[in-house]
Amino acid sequence: MFVETDKNSFDFDQFRTVRERSVGHLFWRLKRYTGNFIEPRLHALGYADFKMSYLMFLSNIEEDGITNNELAKRACVTKQMMSKIVGLLENEGYIYTQKNPSDSRSSIIFLNERGKQLFVTLKVCMQEVRDKFDHIVGQERMEQVIGTMVDLVNTLENEDE
Repeated sequence: MFVETDKNSFDFDQFRTVRERSVGHLFWRLKRYTGNFIEPRLHALGYADFKMSYLMFLSNIEEDGITNNELAKRACVTKQMMSKIVGLLENEGYIYTQKNPSDSRSSIIFLNERGKQLFVTLKVCMQEVRDKFDHIVGQERMEQVIGTMVDLVNTLENEDE
């Protein structure tokens, strides 16, 4: 039963109920769980310098490479921040850069062999997470969750264009 309270007062019970079903809070918790599950496994498999936050950069690098500006746009960071991250990822051996043949003022960013191998290893770790999720809610429900999230993301991203 929902009891009417003063609309200007704060009620922790109502707050907890809303928070429990908050989409943002749920996504954050799943992201945190996934990161805490995968990162130590990657460290144990030889990627001790890897942080899950690198994925938003590395996962946007295409086969033919990508410019710093385009990568910054896709990762939703400033060009200056992207330049720092590119330097870090290059120093840690996940990427390499080459001068842009069509614009000598910029470089093209590529995954190197270590970066590619990271994704092969990451796929195995991600499958472990997926297996765990499937075990909890069932494969069919998990497919529905993923399908729904894909629909939401694709529709919302297209609205921004």
